Amino acid sequence: MITALAAIAVLLVLIIKVKLHAFYSLVIVSLLTAVVAGIPAADLVSTLTGGFGGTLATVALLVGFGAVLGRIVEISGGAKVLADTLIDRFGEKRAPLALSVASLFYGFPIFLDAGFVVMLPIVYTVARRLGGGLLLYALPAAGAFLMMHALVPPHPGPVAASALLGADVGLVVLIGLLVGLPTWYLAGYRLALVLARRAGYVDVPDLLGKPGGDVDQPRPSFGVILLVLLLPLVLIFCGTASNTAVQNYGADEENPLIVVLQIIGATPVALLITSVLAMLLLVVRPNRGRVGSRLEDVVDDALAPVCSIILITGAGGMFGRVLTETGIGGALADILNDAGLPLILAGFIIAIALRVAQGSATVAGTTAAGLLAPALAETPDLSALQLACITIAVVAGAITFSHVNDSGFWLVGRFLGLDTATTLKTWSVIATAIGFMAFGLVWLLYLVVS
Repeated sequence: MITALAAIAVLLVLIIKVKLHAFYSLVIVSLLTAVVAGIPAADLVSTLTGGFGGTLATVALLVGFGAVLGRIVEISGGAKVLADTLIDRFGEKRAPLALSVASLFYGFPIFLDAGFVVMLPIVYTVARRLGGGLLLYALPAAGAFLMMHALVPPHPGPVAASALLGADVGLVVLIGLLVGLPTWYLAGYRLALVLARRAGYVDVPDLLGKPGGDVDQPRPSFGVILLVLLLPLVLIFCGTASNTAVQNYGADEENPLIVVLQIIGATPVALLITSVLAMLLLVVRPNRGRVGSRLEDVVDDALAPVCSIILITGAGGMFGRVLTETGIGGALADILNDAGLPLILAGFIIAIALRVAQGSATVAGTTAAGLLAPALAETPDLSALQLACITIAVVAGAITFSHVNDSGFWLVGRFLGLDTATTLKTWSVIATAIGFMAFGLVWLLYLVVS
């Protein structure tokens, strides 16, 4: 545990004081930590590359396709159309709320990484139009995505924790929304506004290419933009529904319809389909097929700026893997598990310890649920509502204290053009507030239903 704390301290010094690029800092500290912690030389490289590749396996395609989709929406004028519509409905003074509400709905089936990247061009456009700095609009949107990703199935952490603890997924969704909506409003929206103003003005970066588009190209309709943004949601929902039908209702997994729905409902495939459709509707059709090398240029313009973000995210996964392989998280969890705490509090604290130790909210929630499951099995008088509350408490703990070993920390921070210190003061505070407020509310509900 001393090694882990020292590694995090060295990493912060390299990034904040030495100003070494986060990608190099993460790789160097991961390597040194693995050596000091005693990972065998024969397993050293495979541990590092396994953490790196395992993270990129889920992140790279989502970021890549999401960036392309976002760039197409941006250059077609679609982001401006959507921003104008939202602002007309909510009013300019409530533009941050409009973006946060849109992110809340969009974040129900879409994982944080993909949803945040897709919403970025809209956030950028509103920030450029209304002024006040990027964070005033980006942080409320990020807070909405974070709450949904942390607490509500079909996101992986809540789903895995539900399965391990034997909780009913439908009740977890219900409790997650009941607890999550006030948590989002206070910690994900109101607190985000306070932190945005405290952090000061942050200009809109050109990570998705320079703003603008074809002046002569007609603007797409609001309906077309809504289709492009909601299609991934619909496809992923179809995939989730088909998996639920197979696992819970005995549907034939070899049924052709089920197979098709599972394929197109996979998040990378859903984003691939949507980005290709966006090319056809927003680039090819307005130009009547005369696009030349334009499609290739659009993709290149979208992918080039996110290369650094993808590498940093992978390196964050590498660092998390090294900390996991040392057994630090397990040691902390065992200590807390033996302390005799109430089950709901023990699950929350164990998840926090695992989150701090290795970075991944999904891993923290899943592992904490696995460690807590034997204790729950010895308490057979727990009701279905109590099990659902304990599940939410576990995943609430798993979202807290996002810091330098969390790939999402780097993804959001770099897309917003923030340095590490500012990301800690904004994103990390919002994540921690969401986790603690959600836990406080669900513990209160747990006491009521007990």
